[in-house]
Order: sequence, then C-alpha cells, then structure tokens
Amino acid sequence: MRNRLFVILSVLMIASMMLAGCGPAEEPYECTDTIGCVTVAPTDPVHIAYAMVIAGPDATLGIDSRNGAELAIDDKGGTVLDHSIRFDGEDDGCSAEGGQAAGTKLAADPTIVAVLGTSCSSALRVAMPLLSTAGFTVISASNTAVDLTLPGGENNHPGYLRTAHSDAFQGAAAAKFAIEYLMVTKAATIHDGSIYAEQLQQVFADEFVKLGGTITAQTAVDPNQTDMSSVLTDLATGSPELIYHPIFIQAGTQIIRQARQTTGLENTYLMGADGMFSPDVVEGAGDAVEGVFVSSPDFTAFGSSYNDKFLPAYEAKFGSAPLSIFHAHAYDAMNMVLACIENPSVTIKDEDGTLHIGRQALRDCMYATQNFAGLTGTLSCSEYGDCGAPVIAAYEYHAGEYPPEKVWP
Repeated sequence: MRNRLFVILSVLMIASMMLAGCGPAEEPYECTDTIGCVTVAPTDPVHIAYAMVIAGPDATLGIDSRNGAELAIDDKGGTVLDHSIRFDGEDDGCSAEGGQAAGTKLAADPTIVAVLGTSCSSALRVAMPLLSTAGFTVISASNTAVDLTLPGGENNHPGYLRTAHSDAFQGAAAAKFAIEYLMVTKAATIHDGSIYAEQLQQVFADEFVKLGGTITAQTAVDPNQTDMSSVLTDLATGSPELIYHPIFIQAGTQIIRQARQTTGLENTYLMGADGMFSPDVVEGAGDAVEGVFVSSPDFTAFGSSYNDKFLPAYEAKFGSAPLSIFHAHAYDAMNMVLACIENPSVTIKDEDGTLHIGRQALRDCMYATQNFAGLTGTLSCSEYGDCGAPVIAAYEYHAGEYPPEKVWP
C-alpha cells in the first residue's frame, strides 16, 4: 500500500512540475569541437573584434573598413541569434610591431569569436600565429600579400581568410594597364620594405617583362622617409616612362611631390596601388597629384545595392563618402562571419538563450562559403582562405578631387 501511494505521489509531483513549466532539467551542453567552443551567456553579447589601423598616416584605411563592418551590423539590427553584437578592437598600426601588440592583446581574450583584420599584410604576418593558436577565425578586408594564402606557405595559418583580392591579380592588372593603356615600355619600381609593397611591385615587374616591357630599376625607401631626392635621381638615370610605387600614403605622397621636381622625371607617369586610395593622398600631394594613377578594386563591378543602399547609409552614419577602398569588403567579411554563426552546424542555442559556438566549426563554415552574395560580388572561398572577387581597375587622380576617376578597363 505504501509503495502504491509513493508511486501515485511521484506521478502527481512530476505532472505538477510539467504543468508549471518545470520539466526534467536540460542536459548540460558538452563541447566536442576539436579546438573548443565559445559559450555566450543568455544576456551577453557575441564578441567580434577588429585589428585595423585607426591612427596615424594610414588611418583612413582601417577606419573605412571598420565603418563598413559597422554598417553590416546595423543591417542585422545589431543582433545575431537574439544576442547583441559587441564590436571593438585594437590598432594594428599597419606594421609588424602594431600587429604583434594587437595580436597579443586579442589572443588573450577568450570571449572573442572572430576577428576582422588586419588592415595591412605586415601586421597580419605576426598577428596571425597568435590569433590562430587562440582558435579565432580571422578574415581581412584589405590584406593583399600573395604569401598569406599561398598553399603550404609559412605565412598561411589555420583560420585565416580574406575578402580582399590577392596581389597576384593586382600586380598583373597594373602591368597590363601600363602596357596597354599608357603604352609604356620602360618602368621602375619602388617599395617600402613591407610585405605588401615588396611582393606587389615584384608581381608587377615580372608581368611587365612578360608583356614585353623593361624594368630599369627596382629600389626601396623607408616608409617614414621624407627626402626622396637621391632615390628619384638614381631612377631618372634609367629614363623610366613609369614609376610604380605601390606603397602607403606618407611616403607615397612625398614621392609624388618630389618626382615632379626631379630632372628627367617631370613627365614620367606615377602609379600607386590600393594603399594610396585615400583623400589624404589628394591633400598630401597637392597639385602634384594631377595625373597620378592607382590600381584598386573596381567599384563599378559592385552590385546595385552598393550604390543604392550602402553608399547613402555610409554617408548618413559617418557624415562623408567612403574614406578608402575596402569598406565594402569589410561589409562582406562581417556578413560572412554572422551567417556562419547563425549556421546550426556551428552554433547550438540552449532553451535559455545560451549560445555554444564551435571554433573549428566556424572555420569550417567560413572555408566552405560558396556563391555568397556580397556587395563586392559573388564570393567563394578556397581552402587556403581566398574569398575575394579579384576585379581590378585603374584610377586617375585630379587635383582637389576625390575619389579618383576610373580610366581602365
């Protein structure tokens, strides 16, 4: 009799609990991801960080990318899987030293799910080993150095992707522009010792020779150098018709100003690359910027939503037109990360709203991205991290005007 009464009472208690919404306790989540999981409590934000150059002479590059990423968050209503999005980060300084500092600080924060950055390839080269070991997924809007996604290369690390093009495409396009549009046959190059500039000028030089041109000299300057007279005088002895100097703003504007004052270079074409796509070039070079060319992604290849929706939203939020070239690439990078976080193969959501985000699962999802409809085109990622649609154009600067005018193709 007592046993029967105990059973009846137990059944009644369980029924009462279920009616009150207090069913059997949910089994605790067990992470089986091979490199770990990020657990986000019900009221905590999903933490995505950046490592970008946001101060100094190249700040427009990083600020512009950060702006693009923020617009992607706005378009998601500021949330993912019913959690707010925390987006903050570190200045990568567009340098190895800055990358080391940013990478060290970010890698120590286990709440970070993914990192957008770095702005510059030199910073990524030292930051990525730290961020990769920490289990982060890292996607850059503006790293273009060839070796970062080179199969088997020492600088291609697990978890790295980019929506930017590889300079294997940009350097070849610049050489083709020089031969076909400018119709020059003799060119010289200048780099500043950064991975980005050194590799890009070499791709240009190799392709220029393949197309029938002659490289008269390849030389280097310090990125903080202000007196370019000896370098430019030496280049003038080879009578180049074009100087290709795919470097950054500070040294690049000095070359533009001083080349016009160097005997033998008064009429020589000058050409930079995407690192010099900025209103700061117009301001820094003054009237000497007239007729200077830069290679960069082709804005006209972007979808209609870029012109009709993104650009008005950018100006409304930040009070100006875009500051540099990679804002749309950062918008796409953020949206790719958020799409993978929402993928049920990546994130498990508990009944109370807690999220469990698998770190390797997130990487796998990112690498598996195919035919992603982005602002910059249809993006598909390789197993080594190249996701960008490499459509390159050449632009011509005019004094007092920004952005420069697209002239090729």
